Amino acid sequence: MGRVCILVAIILMFSSLSLVTARYQARQLYDQLDRYRSNSRDLEIDWRRLQLDRAAESSNAKVDRLAREELKMTGVTPERTVYVTRSQSSTASASGEAKSSGSTGGVR
Repeated sequence: MGRVCILVAIILMFSSLSLVTARYQARQLYDQLDRYRSNSRDLEIDWRRLQLDRAAESSNAKVDRLAREELKMTGVTPERTVYVTRSQSSTASASGEAKSSGSTGGVR
């Protein structure tokens, strides 16, 4: 009977140690999960902030302002526009070349 009690006591001790270890690991995993959730929330906030920054940076007004101020670009006006036209003889010769070369068209 004494040996059975000692065997049961040893089994009970290993079982209790196993339970303590399992609970400790569960707590560690829960803490890690909490850290990952917090990190995920932080990354989500950063992602939304970056999307807002991208939208602000690519707005038409900002692009227009940068083009005018930093690149010294100006708007297109009809008096500054140059129109390129082809004469009838160059049009006919260009279309003849296009047919003979097998291309579908385009300005040369």
